Amino acid sequence: MSILVSNDRILSEIQREFSEKFSFLKIEFYHGEHDEGEGSSDKRMIDTSLSVGQLRNGNAATEFSIHGNLKTATFEETWQETFGFSVQVFRKSGNVWLQTTTTDSWTLAEQQREAEESASL
Repeated sequence: MSILVSNDRILSEIQREFSEKFSFLKIEFYHGEHDEGEGSSDKRMIDTSLSVGQLRNGNAATEFSIHGNLKTATFEETWQETFGFSVQVFRKSGNVWLQTTTTDSWTLAEQQREAEESASL
């Protein structure tokens, strides 16, 4: 799947598109980067009613490709490099959302499978 990311896109729209593809995953956006294996602080979370243009310099629309074989860390790093603000993948586990900090080496499809299996227990 590809998500068109342009300055007029609202972050909540991008979240919704991502979750339509990966129903047991969600993304949140943050100011600044986090180190590998570390989570992102809630204090740095970005309000999802903001537009992409309010957060980045430049105005080129970008088709951002997201597929199941993409490693979680690669997705997060590429987003940061491309748009200048961070994204963090979360996986549903029971009734809670977990930041995928210790499983960033997994693909998005592996994250999705793990969450689906957890939901069926």
